[in-house]
Amino acid sequence: MALDERAFFSEKPETRPGRFQCPRCRRLNDYSIRWVRRVKKDRLPPGADDQDRAKFAKLRDYLLRLDDEVTCKTCGKKFEIPSQHSLVFVDQLEGLPKDDDLEAEIAAASGEDEPARESKPSLPARFTRPSRGWKG
Repeated sequence: MALDERAFFSEKPETRPGRFQCPRCRRLNDYSIRWVRRVKKDRLPPGADDQDRAKFAKLRDYLLRLDDEVTCKTCGKKFEIPSQHSLVFVDQLEGLPKDDDLEAEIAAASGEDEPARESKPSLPARFTRPSRGWKG
């Protein structure tokens, strides 16, 4: 009899930060997302057959996302989290660079000291002239 997949793993809940953009207000915010970390047990469970042994040899630790949607911190609308990262292998996760380190590395490669600041367009002259009263 084949064993259930949960017999091969120990589960531990955890919360990880995630940065998502609301589709309604287009604001980018950080959210805390609930995940379950499934770690492969150190030995095969009792009652395993040859098929289970082959499956156990191929298993890896992974994170499974529990939250499918979050509520926007700005406008309050619920929106769905993009689903391409609902399952992440732990060995792939540890090799990823941090967002801040990545931005600094990109800036260094482009020859800039700091990330480019968004420059606001200058106001037209009619808004910068001194006021002469309302009947002028």
